[in-house]
Amino acid sequence: MRKLLTISALLLAGLGVSAQDKQREDAATFAKDIAQPGVQVFDVRTAAEFRTGYLPNALQADYTRKEEFQERVKYLHKDQPVYIYCLSGGRSTAAAKWMRENGFTSVVELDGGINAWKQAGMSLAGAKGQQPQMAISSYLQQVQTKGWVLTDVGAAWCPPCKQMEPVLQALLNERKDVKLVKVDGGNDTEVMQSINASKLPTFIIYKDGEEQGRFTGVTSKEQLMNMLK
Repeated sequence: MRKLLTISALLLAGLGVSAQDKQREDAATFAKDIAQPGVQVFDVRTAAEFRTGYLPNALQADYTRKEEFQERVKYLHKDQPVYIYCLSGGRSTAAAKWMRENGFTSVVELDGGINAWKQAGMSLAGAKGQQPQMAISSYLQQVQTKGWVLTDVGAAWCPPCKQMEPVLQALLNERKDVKLVKVDGGNDTEVMQSINASKLPTFIIYKDGEEQGRFTGVTSKEQLMNMLK
């Protein structure tokens, strides 16, 4: 009986290792898998690291900033595969563990992170020099005009910002009189500081150059419409 229990324990341990291996992939396999439709690519490095280059179609949330991470991760789909990475694998392993414990059904880690990706000879998206920031004077010129203006402080890599894209498009389709001004939440830090917009996304509504209201986070078209009255 003792021998049988020992064999069973070894088999279970082997199955556990096998299951764990399937949760982590080398760079070549990871690159092939993230090219499939329906997957979510998730970068848990800092915003500064992200700006040095990222994997195609990646969304970003800094795992070391717990409030930001837990807010943005809410906008990922738990029932769709998430392919997660950081610089070398430490943060993504911790983040993946948290996500699995909180209902995500398939979380796959990039073994060795961005370092392994580069060592495999693969390129990064967005690996360019810092883009010039929008000047505060340029922003003020755009919003201090006659009529309605909607400022969208967001970024393509921000999960809640991505969720708001169709909402904004529907709003603009219905309200042709509203001018949209976009502020890059990963680059235009001087404008963000001047208008006190520290979180993504932030929406600010102006009429005839005067601020009428603002909203931070995900909202509905109807709520934004109500602010445009």
